[in-house]
Amino acid sequence: MEAFWISLVAIFVAELGDKSQLMAMTFATRFKTSTVLLGITIATTVVHLLSVAVGGLLGSALPTTAISIVAGVAFLGFAVWTLRGDELTEDESKKAQRTTRNALIAVTVAFFLSELGDKTMLATITLATQHGWVGTWIGSTVGMVAADALAILVGRMLGRHLPEKAIRYGAAAAFAIFGIVLLAEALM
Repeated sequence: MEAFWISLVAIFVAELGDKSQLMAMTFATRFKTSTVLLGITIATTVVHLLSVAVGGLLGSALPTTAISIVAGVAFLGFAVWTLRGDELTEDESKKAQRTTRNALIAVTVAFFLSELGDKTMLATITLATQHGWVGTWIGSTVGMVAADALAILVGRMLGRHLPEKAIRYGAAAAFAIFGIVLLAEALM
C-alpha cells in the first residue's frame, strides 16, 4: 500500500501542468469525457507497466544508496522541468481537435506516444526502483488519470482562466521536496 500511495501522490503532482493535461482538455472539448478518460487510462496503464518493469530491473541491479541518490537528483530535475513548463504545440492541438473517427483509439494512441519519455514515465521508473512494482504501477496509473480528470473538470468549469503558474510552482515545489527527502535519506 505504501508504494501505491507514494506513487499516486507523486504522479498526480507530476502531471499537474503537464502537456498531457492540456491534451486531455482539448480532447474533452471534442469527445465525450468518458471516452477521453478511458483512452487516458488505457495508455497510462500500458506506459506505466513498461515503466515499472524498467524500474524493477534497475532496482534489483543497483545498490539502494545509489538508487536513492539518483532518484533524489531525478526528482530535483523534475522540479526544474515542471518550472520550465510544457506547452501543447499548435500541431498537437490541431491533431487533437480534428480527429473524429474512432475517438478512443485517437486518445489512447496520442496519450501513449506523448507519455513515452515524459516526466511522469521517468518518475514512475524512479519510484519502481524503490517500491513494489504492483503498487507503483496501480498508484501511478490512478494518480495520472485522476490529475487528467481534474484538469478536464477544472477546464470545463473555468474555461481558459486556469492559474497555470500557481499549479506549476506547486508541482515543482512538491518535486523538490521529494528530491530533498530522497537525498537526505540516502546520505544519512
